[in-house]
Amino acid sequence: MKLKSACLALLVLASNLVWSAGFLEQEIYFSEADIQAQLEKSGTMQKSYGNGLLVVSLLEAPKISLGKTENKVALAAHLNVSLLGKPPVPVDFEGISGLRYDDNAKAFFLDNPVARSVQSQAISREAEPMARQAVSQLMINYFRSKPIYVLREDGSPQERTARWLLRSIRIEPGRVAAILSPL
Repeated sequence: MKLKSACLALLVLASNLVWSAGFLEQEIYFSEADIQAQLEKSGTMQKSYGNGLLVVSLLEAPKISLGKTENKVALAAHLNVSLLGKPPVPVDFEGISGLRYDDNAKAFFLDNPVARSVQSQAISREAEPMARQAVSQLMINYFRSKPIYVLREDGSPQERTARWLLRSIRIEPGRVAAILSPL
């Protein structure tokens, strides 16, 4: 009995040492190009605020950049904004977002995208805060239900493994690192 207990204690200690040394961890990567290709499939979106007072239209999928800001995704998009029923004006959006993994969907989503700048020569300085808020809200709605990357069951062996063993994610320049671990 003492031998079994000692063996079990040794096994637990050894597994902790192996774990802490990172021997059981494995990393797989998803490139910026992979994520951008998924975004291209997501399409466009239009959102109306205040019974048509402000209409924001995303005409094409946003462009992403990974790792320019630590552990954040940089976003850029071209939108149209229409104020008070006037003709739409082009607007350039730049923002940042976090990244989250949804285990139920087995997918990565942008988390809380926020506009850093909303630029247009046609929007007055007074209207910029309202446009920035509307564009940020459009991006939040856009990315809430549209994954930027899905771990497929029919994907590579690493991707299938990640569906069950994903422990954490890290954003690096040009890619996302998914850290896998059985423990």
